[in-house]
Amino acid sequence: MSDSRTGPERLRDVFPRDGSADQPETNARRSILATGLTLLAACVCLFLVWQTVSSLLLIFAGVLFAAFLDAAARALAPVLPFNRAWRLTLVLLLFSALSGFGLAWGAGKLPEQTRLLLKVMDSQLDVLQQHLLTYGVDLLGPEWGRDFAQWLLSDQGRFLSHAQFVLGGASSLLTGALVIMFLGILFAFDPTGHRESLVMLVKQSYRARTRDVMDEMGNVMRLWFVGQLIRIILMTLWVWVALYLIGLPGPFVLGLQAGLSNFIPYLGPIVAAIPIALVAMPLGSPLLIWAVAIYTIIQSVEGYVIGPLIQRQAVEIPPAWTLVAIVLLGALFGVLGIALAMPLVAIGRVAIIRFYVEDYLGDDHEQTFNSGRS
Repeated sequence: MSDSRTGPERLRDVFPRDGSADQPETNARRSILATGLTLLAACVCLFLVWQTVSSLLLIFAGVLFAAFLDAAARALAPVLPFNRAWRLTLVLLLFSALSGFGLAWGAGKLPEQTRLLLKVMDSQLDVLQQHLLTYGVDLLGPEWGRDFAQWLLSDQGRFLSHAQFVLGGASSLLTGALVIMFLGILFAFDPTGHRESLVMLVKQSYRARTRDVMDEMGNVMRLWFVGQLIRIILMTLWVWVALYLIGLPGPFVLGLQAGLSNFIPYLGPIVAAIPIALVAMPLGSPLLIWAVAIYTIIQSVEGYVIGPLIQRQAVEIPPAWTLVAIVLLGALFGVLGIALAMPLVAIGRVAIIRFYVEDYLGDDHEQTFNSGRS
């Protein structure tokens, strides 16, 4: 049978083009290059995040403050059927008035009580140090000076260095608070615009899902912040009144630090008990036992009854994982990491369940969780 193909066609069969022969190898090289560039970009992103983590935590704190303002505006909606912007403005005015009243009232009360408490705790640390030295335990070190004024003024260079440290810390704290406040206000007045600026970076077919998950995260942050605020107020009032009734000095400061300790679950309440015990020690063993017992009862009721009832709709995280997050974030990022560990874990849990467990793995989270618990 004769071959009807032309000469060039027969030549292409005998000598195939180099491109078709090398096509699999070229695709493999491109795939390796794309993988390498992706890993490099991921490493660069992780490095940038690590270098700017303190700023990112401040931004997240601003988002939490925005969630609180949004929750307050939503709470006023049934009472004041105004525009959301007007309700937010009213919330900010009320918040500013309460803050100003608190500062004006605390300016005359808190410094005096704080100095008294520090003096009492300082003397009790001396007593504790002497008791421990009888057992050969030097808790505070050989250079632990008790007269702070003499220690500071004896060396002008040391005094100036400590003054610079205090002023630097105060200015950093004030700057961070202002950044959090202004970020929260900006986010609260235009939450949709800021959310959509992030949603547009996602593939178009997945934007609706991302929008829903981000709305769920916002709801979790609102519930968590409002719940924490209620717990702080209740704990402060209860400890304040209880310590005042038994005659402990500085009850409001002790109650305030006990309330603020709820920002750090599990570890905070234990640390808050130390100042109460130190202040009660010089007043006798009966008052010390009463103070510690009353604080323990209040903290137990709040931690095991009131707190779970308030936060059960916001955070459903096993206690061990919460404690692990507090320890790790505290070791990595300090006090701010400890304070923000709980909400970070809460929204991280939402992202993992929705994007990874449900979308990527295809599992039903509720069914899997209930079957595993049973």
